Amino acid sequence: MTKMQEEKKPQIKCQTEFGLLKHVVVCPPTFMEIRKVINETQKHYLNHNIDQHTAMKQHADFVNALRDHGVDVMSLPAQEPFNEQVYTRDIGFCIGDTLFASNMEDDIRKGETRVLREWLEEQELTYKDITAGTIEGGDVVVDHQRVWIGLSKRTDKNAVQQLQQLLPEYEVIPVKIREDILHLDCVFNLVRDDLAILYPGAFEQADLDRFRKLYKTIEISEEEQFYMGTNILSFAPNKLVSLPSNKRVNEALRKEGVTVVEVTFSEIIKSGGSFRCCSLPLQRE
Repeated sequence: MTKMQEEKKPQIKCQTEFGLLKHVVVCPPTFMEIRKVINETQKHYLNHNIDQHTAMKQHADFVNALRDHGVDVMSLPAQEPFNEQVYTRDIGFCIGDTLFASNMEDDIRKGETRVLREWLEEQELTYKDITAGTIEGGDVVVDHQRVWIGLSKRTDKNAVQQLQQLLPEYEVIPVKIREDILHLDCVFNLVRDDLAILYPGAFEQADLDRFRKLYKTIEISEEEQFYMGTNILSFAPNKLVSLPSNKRVNEALRKEGVTVVEVTFSEIIKSGGSFRCCSLPLQRE
């Protein structure tokens, strides 16, 4: 892929989590390490930490898989203070033709949104700020006119209310998730219009019942949740990237007619995120 192709300006447009992925923003894990434990996964891996050389190779393999499937990939500049910067999903999110810059909860990550804003301005891409409460993109899952928002330690009701005011034509639905879980996309994701992956232990019964009514569900165990079983990234309806270690989940997806591309991401997930977390889609068709 040529430099000119890489830098082609995207059209901001994301109506689902599974439409044909055209343009995405990533950031290499150049300075990735667990410095301050901010989630349960990091606590588990603190004494082993991140092998940055391996993380960089695995991230490059992920980017190559994206490009192999026709995705234009643009990269934010990695900066030493921001050890979580690989997780570009959290710093912004796209709903319809609007790109929102997140209002990050954790001080460690607040500076990442400044890098995003500067980059967007350089690219002459417009965005809106969320200024009420806090919200992170990992808690935002878009399904056409329905937008699921995880209420977590990182995303609160004030931000949900502001988002609903900014998007009156959408149904913005808050969903409470278990306190120890970082983001909604760690426990729920959409594969296509009628199919979702979810971890039932994360939700209150009423929300779980609602998901099961709207979607056919592939339901994962607590162990599969720890290893990011839901945190896939779709290239297109019925085609996605997943961890090879999540064998049962991948087999269940294949039985549903889904093409599963497997990429090893064992170092990246040590900090609590996988493929969805490491991608900020700007354009899906």
